[in-house]
Amino acid sequence: MLQDIRKSTQGTAAKVVIGLIVLSFALFGIESILVGGGGSSVAEVNGETVSPIELQQAVDTQRRQLMAMMGDDLDPALLDEQRLSARALEGIINRKLLMQSARSMGLTVSEAELGAVIGGMEQFQVDGEFSPEMYKSLLASAGYTPGTFKRALKDDLVLNQLRAGLAGSDFATSAELALNARILAEQRDIRYLTIPLEPFLAESAPDAAEIEAWYRANEERFMTPESVVLNYVELTLEDFRKPVAERDIEEEYRIQVDGYQYQTENRVAHILLQQGSDESAADFANRIDAVQAALAAGEEFAAVAAERSDDIGSASNGGDLGFSAGDAFPEEMEAAIAELDVNVISEPVETEAGTHILLVTERREADPPSLAELRPELESRLQDREARVALLLAVEQLRDLAFTAGDLSRPAEELGLEVKRSEPVTRDQQSGPLAAPGILRAAFSEDVLELGHNSEVVELGGDRFVAVHLHRHNKPELQPLAAVQEEIVAALTRERAQEALERTAEAAVESLAAGEESLEALAVREGYEWQVELGARRDSRTVPGPVLQRAFSMPAPASGPVADYVVEASGDARVLELVRVEAGELATLPPEQQRSLRQRIGSEFGAMLQVEHEQALRSDADISVL
Repeated sequence: MLQDIRKSTQGTAAKVVIGLIVLSFALFGIESILVGGGGSSVAEVNGETVSPIELQQAVDTQRRQLMAMMGDDLDPALLDEQRLSARALEGIINRKLLMQSARSMGLTVSEAELGAVIGGMEQFQVDGEFSPEMYKSLLASAGYTPGTFKRALKDDLVLNQLRAGLAGSDFATSAELALNARILAEQRDIRYLTIPLEPFLAESAPDAAEIEAWYRANEERFMTPESVVLNYVELTLEDFRKPVAERDIEEEYRIQVDGYQYQTENRVAHILLQQGSDESAADFANRIDAVQAALAAGEEFAAVAAERSDDIGSASNGGDLGFSAGDAFPEEMEAAIAELDVNVISEPVETEAGTHILLVTERREADPPSLAELRPELESRLQDREARVALLLAVEQLRDLAFTAGDLSRPAEELGLEVKRSEPVTRDQQSGPLAAPGILRAAFSEDVLELGHNSEVVELGGDRFVAVHLHRHNKPELQPLAAVQEEIVAALTRERAQEALERTAEAAVESLAAGEESLEALAVREGYEWQVELGARRDSRTVPGPVLQRAFSMPAPASGPVADYVVEASGDARVLELVRVEAGELATLPPEQQRSLRQRIGSEFGAMLQVEHEQALRSDADISVL
């Protein structure tokens, strides 16, 4: 069927249609088809529009973040365009509201501050210094241009000012501090004993009739998990690795030796001067002359760049642009750099970006390694390159064959593959060659599980591709009693022991509450371990967590100790008495804890204020989603 489709695209009519599509791309741009054109808007926030391209960029950013965070475990449903668009649009609207609020307050960030922030960002640095090449490369991989990134960063810095101002505008009053200290610094005197579960386990073994009855009452617990046994074929990069001809290795070596990494490299600094929109040609020329005069007078190049360069990205780093092998900068710059000696300042150089004054701060020659040194790397690289081409061609063949075949035998035969048989695979399989989420989704899909078709070819990490076909579907079945008897005995024994333990603990609490004997006397009589904790606080580390939590949830004793019990995860029970409660006082806290408390309360109130500010902006805003 796929072959028929391919044949049909060779006709005259199909070529005319394809030609019209290509022409529309050329005339109007692909964005007009993908996002409906740049002239319309998808929403308005107080008259400020949200363009389709802006929304698409936000959606793409969310998609990249999800894929990076979840990797192979990503559920395709999370990448649903409608879901991503709704969430992205909500984020854009909130951001625009906050930016409008920030502008109304006169908040802004200077170009110098913006440049300093960019120059200090570690991700743009190489060996601790700002690298323009790294800057441009990382921005391109993230879908930004330097201009769009700087605008987005400037907005982020302005929003941070707004949030910091809101957070810092609230504070904790003396009454609020005293009230919080009264609770947080509260102290309680506690006594508690431990009733171990172990002795009750020995007394709680069930008989055969109880085991049978429990088995019948809980059959759903003893069903085998649903599983499938799969036939599968796989293609990996290793399947296509072949020896490489010597002449190809030598040719690859020549290409690498001639590459930029073994050419002379110059480290360059520059001062960029750009004529302002309101600056006359004469004033601009005077500015260039002033920079040259300052350098001629002996001022440090880095200092002049920091003070006068219009390139904020490099100005904060003394104008440094990093190394170039002759292809990093515009041709006019590279021609001037090639003629410069080290530590010699150039005459002004004109490019589309503006006027540059250049300084070569370092020049290094790189001797290429020998063919023998590079042979293993070159051979592996060539093998990978050729194997990957062959692999992708085979994958396309497998996709076509698996789509039209009734099982995997014919695709395997035509491609020279082995049809393998899996062990039973469950829906939540965690290990084994077919445990990847993509394969499990395919194996348990309606197409494979119910209709008996081959799966689509699933791409896994590490250049591995797999297609599966159902061999056997193992539906859940009740396991025989003999197979699960030990599990039932253990469950029944613990259940009955736990019940007996809790009855004992309840009796102990009743005895203490009635004043029949003290906790100490009870512990001594029964042989239980017991302890006393005076002045325990909520963050005490010497009292078991469940005991501490229960002790601070009990009411303060009125006339005598208050008793209760808790059962820990281990199964042991703790019977406790709350003897005394003393409210906390701010003055008793160390100065450091007082400052921490004040900051915490202020931060909580500040966060609440930010939420209320955003809600107020939204309630007063004129928002239209088109």
